[in-house]
Amino acid sequence: MNGPQVRVRTPHDLRRERRPRPHSCWDHLVAAPLWPLHGANLGTLLRTCDAVGACLAVPRLPWVPEALERGNTLRRPACVHWTGNPIRWLERQRDRGSAVVGVELAEEAVRLADLPTARRRTVMVLGHEQTGIPGEALDLLDLAVEIPMVGTGSSLNVAVAGSLVLYRLAGLA
Repeated sequence: MNGPQVRVRTPHDLRRERRPRPHSCWDHLVAAPLWPLHGANLGTLLRTCDAVGACLAVPRLPWVPEALERGNTLRRPACVHWTGNPIRWLERQRDRGSAVVGVELAEEAVRLADLPTARRRTVMVLGHEQTGIPGEALDLLDLAVEIPMVGTGSSLNVAVAGSLVLYRLAGLA
């Protein structure tokens, strides 16, 4: 055996392979944590959105802009859409013809491994970290996706759950 079997790419290698500037709004894949609880998770999810070419849609709650600013460690601005009322915003997305996928524990949910790649504009909805997606929003979902777990916890935090589903919808996992 000669030399290392794994070669770590340098920051220079990564810069050469990736896009030189932020993507504009592709408006194809949108992560929508519409009932956020913890600000740190929004910044983490924003980084995942950048990684997969998605946008982030959030309500304009008083603390959300500061949470995004604090949690966003990207060097360049990311694509953020402001929603206003979450239910009305979801209704408008459906009226536009978007697929609406909710990350939720539901009887009809598909397993994450069975979730197909987004072939049309898709909004991924994330609920409140303690109570999930509100009942009036569940009726607006085209599909629910469940992330299987074998541990004792009942769910993952919004940033982790959203990141897993975004990578799958983007066709990168």
